[in-house]
Amino acid sequence: MNEYNNINLDNNSPKPRKHVFRKAAAFLMAMVLVSGGSVAVYRQFAENEYSGNTSVSEERSDNKNNQSSSLSAKGVSFIEKAESDGTVLTTEETVQKLLPSVVGIESQFTVTSMNNGYYYGFGNMPSTSGATGTGTGVVITENGYIVTNAHVIYDSEHGAGLADSIKVYMNDDNSYDAEVVGYDTDCDLAVLKIEADGLTAAEFGDSDGLMLGESVIAIGNPLGFDLMNTVTSGIVSGLNRNITINDKAMNLIQTDTAINEGNSGGPLINKKGQVIGINSSKMSASYGSASIEGIGFAIPSNEVSQIIDDLMEYGYVTGKPQLGISCQDVTDTISQMYNMPIGIYVTDVSGNSAADKAGLQSGDVIIAVDDTEVSTSEELNAQKNKHSAGDTIEITYIRNGKEKTTEVVLDEVKQDN
Repeated sequence: MNEYNNINLDNNSPKPRKHVFRKAAAFLMAMVLVSGGSVAVYRQFAENEYSGNTSVSEERSDNKNNQSSSLSAKGVSFIEKAESDGTVLTTEETVQKLLPSVVGIESQFTVTSMNNGYYYGFGNMPSTSGATGTGTGVVITENGYIVTNAHVIYDSEHGAGLADSIKVYMNDDNSYDAEVVGYDTDCDLAVLKIEADGLTAAEFGDSDGLMLGESVIAIGNPLGFDLMNTVTSGIVSGLNRNITINDKAMNLIQTDTAINEGNSGGPLINKKGQVIGINSSKMSASYGSASIEGIGFAIPSNEVSQIIDDLMEYGYVTGKPQLGISCQDVTDTISQMYNMPIGIYVTDVSGNSAADKAGLQSGDVIIAVDDTEVSTSEELNAQKNKHSAGDTIEITYIRNGKEKTTEVVLDEVKQDN
């Protein structure tokens, strides 16, 4: 079973985020996040990836998390959606209103890679190098709290983890060192804190009130800070798009407003000058034989406000359910090769987890949740994420050729797990 790719179900999306159906798999392959940096940054990551697998010590990441959670947001006003008087602003007025609230974010990472070749008979040796990523953020309080995308300050793709240092650049040319209050890679949101007062906090609107075809504007820093505060405009192209990016299901606003690398974490703004989304991703340049243009996505403001409340108060998103297992999919081919039932093969059960308390064991093959058949970890996650921590689900599984059922009380995902 060592040939399987390990899939950990401990860190999963909250219940509002649902996986799309398998028929959209090719579409999902074309989704990309829109963090950015200089050409040198892209090359640095590319070289590290080429030279071998990248990794950082788990201890370093855990220490960063502990430092981040030490910040307290008590006494801070969380996001409150503004009641609009219905006044429609011109594009120029909208930009002038939001520009003071949009910031640039620069993250410094350490990437560890294994060099090819042998060194004094010891085989491949690890090497480290620095890399820089850039993105955009939105000021949410006058005393220095800022929201951005988690992938701006946390690198999953190259194994760098949480940034070593983060700097925030304001529109008045001032810059500040930032600390991480909390982040969630499943929700792709993070809250930063800088030591500053008298900032202009953005006004957030009601994303549930959006209509197809409604005019919107984006402000961000595409390709780094040389093009800082680039303004683009378009319309709302779609609502409640269930999209999976890097195995994480998200419910997003679709827009044809130009969103490029470096726009991550920037605002999508309605015609009343309110932030109704945080820009996060786009379709890549090609999809099969078709050319792709003008398909970008933003996290709805109503969801952003809920997540920010948790991040600012607890440092993590509350209520996210977890089973506490690692697993691999048993495909048709694997089923035939190893004479196993099609389903989700449990490779490991965390001690004292929800799955452990329910009696699940390594070697079990999960085939259904609450009478709904599941054959992939994605389908298992989708069923699990319909629930909150503390809910009870029924899992059907195969053990030693016999079908069994058990009730599982879902645990809550917390920052330390």
